[in-house]
Amino acid sequence: MSWIDSHCHIHDERIPDGPDGAVAAAAEMGVDILVTVGCDRATSLAAIDVASRHDNVFATVGLHPHEAKNGTDSIVDLLGTPGIVGIGEAGLDYYYEHSPRDQQRQVFAEHIRLAHEHDQTLVIHTRDAWDETFEILDAEGTPDRTIFHCFTGGPDDASRGLERGIYLSFSGIVTFNSAKDTQEAALLCPSDKMLVETDSPYLAPVPHRGKKNRPAWVPHVGQFLADLRDEPVADLAASTVAATHAAFGHRLS
Repeated sequence: MSWIDSHCHIHDERIPDGPDGAVAAAAEMGVDILVTVGCDRATSLAAIDVASRHDNVFATVGLHPHEAKNGTDSIVDLLGTPGIVGIGEAGLDYYYEHSPRDQQRQVFAEHIRLAHEHDQTLVIHTRDAWDETFEILDAEGTPDRTIFHCFTGGPDDASRGLERGIYLSFSGIVTFNSAKDTQEAALLCPSDKMLVETDSPYLAPVPHRGKKNRPAWVPHVGQFLADLRDEPVADLAASTVAATHAAFGHRLS
């Protein structure tokens, strides 16, 4: 089986075995393509660097809502870099609020405009801010290729996203016993809108919960979802690979 890790941070210094080792370990487990995601200027540059060294690694550029205070001027010049496949992660995080809410809203809206302008996939992080996330998407126009990364909402949030054509990417969180709402969302998500990710080095799936995560563990997320949905894991692997290629505009090659 072949898998894609639709969202990881292998440029992060905490990634087990380092970026090159993480790519090799993932390949041994059938994880053939990785999307490494920027959260500010420094990590976006690091993601671009790793992607430049590996034909199967692709980078995004963006400002995590924690970094909204830095403004999109800090990353906009990177969007012309060859090989960039997405803008983000960007969005709203009202749980930690490391950047003021008004700045988060403004910068999220600017990311959406940039995604339209550059014909790029928009990668969204949202936490404790579903209503405002949808309000801003509706006001700016949801890009044709938009992903809710590390989807942790319930069925209602999933339905609202799917109505707007948004892809739902499930991380190790869906394997947690406490994630019943997210599991219900996974049950209703159409196969052509479902992605899998690690968000490594964070959020290791069961049975590795509590350890530093790695792209090689994507199959654990996929196996859990296949069992949950009562479908063959090979079918889920194939459908998530196809959906991820579509979500990134068939640029993962």
